[in-house]
Amino acid sequence: MDIIPGIESATGGLQAQRTRLDVIAQNIANAQTTRGANGKPYARQVVSFETELIKRIGDSATSPALRGVKVSAVTSDPRQGPVVHNPSHPDADAQGFVHMPNVNMAMEMVDLISATRAYEANLSVGTSSREIAAKCLEIAR
Repeated sequence: MDIIPGIESATGGLQAQRTRLDVIAQNIANAQTTRGANGKPYARQVVSFETELIKRIGDSATSPALRGVKVSAVTSDPRQGPVVHNPSHPDADAQGFVHMPNVNMAMEMVDLISATRAYEANLSVGTSSREIAAKCLEIAR
């Protein structure tokens, strides 16, 4: 029996959202990077989540139970970024066009707010679980 129920799920959610926040920060930092290590513009990174399932031990139920969430992959967004005309840019082609990263700052800010709210919600679950466990221990005295 877990003394603090829900803490494992909240911890998984915190770790997943922290990874998401890190990737969003990386996207924002590279929003103007027109040439990466591969010689191409920076490609926006996207985080994918998946659920973690566990087998119930000691239950009569044989179906798996939801345990939490984890990061399954961090992948590149395949969409092309905008092409702008700037002949003075060092990465401009022969016609003066520069291929920009596919990072949309408005989308990144919305994702940032969403990830922050999800992180706060998981933190709240952990805090509430700890408080409930403390109250149970007070009652047991």
